Amino acid sequence: MNESRMMIDLLGDLKRTDYCGDLKKKDANREVTLLGWVQRRRDLGGLIFVELRDRQGIVQVVFNPEVSPETHEKAQSLRNEYVVGVQGTVALRPEGTPNPKLSTGEIEIIVKELKILNVSKTPPFLIEDEEGVAENTRLKYRYLDLRRPGLQQNLILRHKVAKEVRYYFDRLGFLEIETPMLTKSTPEGARDFLVPSRLNAGHFYALPQSPQLFKQILMVSGFDRYFQIVRCFRDEDLRSDRQPEFTQIDVEMSFVTVQDIQRTMEGLMAHIFKEVLSVTLELPFPILTYDEAMNRYGADKPDIRFGMELKDVTEPLRDSSFQVFREAIEGKGLIKAINVKGGSSFSRKEIDDLTHFVQNFGAKGLMSAKVIQNGWQSSIQKFITEEERKRVDDALGAMENDLLLFVAGSPKVVNQSLANLRLHLGEKLGLIPKDQYRFVWILDFPLLEYDEAEGRFMAVHHPFTAPKDEGIPNLKDHPELVRAKAYDLVLNGSEIGGGSIRNHLREVQSLLFEKLGMGEEEARERFGFLLEALEYGTPPHGGIAFGFDRLIMILSHSESIRDVIAFPKTQKGTCLMTDAPSRVDPKQLDELWIKIKEIKA
Repeated sequence: MNESRMMIDLLGDLKRTDYCGDLKKKDANREVTLLGWVQRRRDLGGLIFVELRDRQGIVQVVFNPEVSPETHEKAQSLRNEYVVGVQGTVALRPEGTPNPKLSTGEIEIIVKELKILNVSKTPPFLIEDEEGVAENTRLKYRYLDLRRPGLQQNLILRHKVAKEVRYYFDRLGFLEIETPMLTKSTPEGARDFLVPSRLNAGHFYALPQSPQLFKQILMVSGFDRYFQIVRCFRDEDLRSDRQPEFTQIDVEMSFVTVQDIQRTMEGLMAHIFKEVLSVTLELPFPILTYDEAMNRYGADKPDIRFGMELKDVTEPLRDSSFQVFREAIEGKGLIKAINVKGGSSFSRKEIDDLTHFVQNFGAKGLMSAKVIQNGWQSSIQKFITEEERKRVDDALGAMENDLLLFVAGSPKVVNQSLANLRLHLGEKLGLIPKDQYRFVWILDFPLLEYDEAEGRFMAVHHPFTAPKDEGIPNLKDHPELVRAKAYDLVLNGSEIGGGSIRNHLREVQSLLFEKLGMGEEEARERFGFLLEALEYGTPPHGGIAFGFDRLIMILSHSESIRDVIAFPKTQKGTCLMTDAPSRVDPKQLDELWIKIKEIKA
């Protein structure tokens, strides 16, 4: 045993009386016992100061040779991340020495006894360094990364939100019911994670992408109010706000309308924000139709914390001689613009950079016009009549010193380009208030959209979404015209929840499968258990699922979803700490009837 190991003490009957971060000025003169990690040690010759850390915060502890010579000598061996227990007295810091950066900065602990419970190797990074450490290093040493106060507070926040979710739904008579983790593969959209069955050769379970079908069957079973905080799995390409395994707040209700679900979920959000953040939300949340959102913001998850809305200027410019505008109109496209208030100060280079930016989203170019007294300063002004200019100015609310930015082309390209440009400029110009929470419901989505690559209609949400009542007659022959009883809840430009009223009539569900290109036999093979259940007195029902991780990400002002999950995966779906996924013993593969194909370099 090495020397450092020989000095380790046993915990014995040492019991924590307080968490470090909970101690305040009012605790002065109390005897306390603290347990935690050494964050920093300073030896000033006579006195030794140690910052002691646990999940609640940091407090300064002081080793004074005049109080306990033995303890002071022992403290000389302390190093970063040693695990210690201390007993001592809470004292006010001497005048002029309080630390305003710490919540405990007005007090310190005068130590009488010290136990060194474990030692530590020198960590690959300092725990107090919240910035500047490569993410791969953080993920490899996640057990150290999770000691950081910021991450610990994120997980504490996550716990608090989950607790309040359960309290809210319990109060309203909902039941939390677990649904299977091993289920049938029913891919529609993202890829399934498959689990081979040892007892059923050649057959596979799938990890659930959501509990969708099971919660609908619970409605058939008479459990009219269900919720679950549930793990879900999707084998899809990852981004900063995506993980292969994630958590949903999953909800389903019987005998409800869209409005019933909206009011219930608004109440949930109001409760969470009040109890966890002490923020009072204004209810009800505003509503935009899908068409309104696309017209005004170019996206179905708009950030409504700031203006700079998109304006359709196709009609004012319909007769323009400018070739780009003319070609867009002739191609059944459109022209949209945004008004950057006071943006006439933008340099040529800045506008060129914005042009390159929109080209990333398919735009062929970006036309600009600086509004000057009685006109425009623009390369396109010679193609625009005075009357056309005035109509455009009126549509955009243009005033002197504004900058007008135009994109022309297909609706998809125009909306996508300007929507992203709007957000880019909002960040660049500091127009987005970081301390605001703005919710908006998006309703009246198309039920289906035609996918040229697949050569068939695809569900905009999922195949179990009900059409609006007035659209049912069109479902057979004109499905592209049908709107859905679907709704998304958007917070600060992020979709945090989506749901719909479901098809409770077998005939409608079967017809929808048909429109999705599923023959009767395929529908029966994939969803036969649901279709059969729909024949046994299924009540009207609907629900919603919230991305729990994404919600916590927004509440904690985190930039990555990985910072609100204890053990996340990388963007390649790997765990750097455990080295998962990994190869397995050939014997395990034999038992599962699996043979690995040779991977060609």
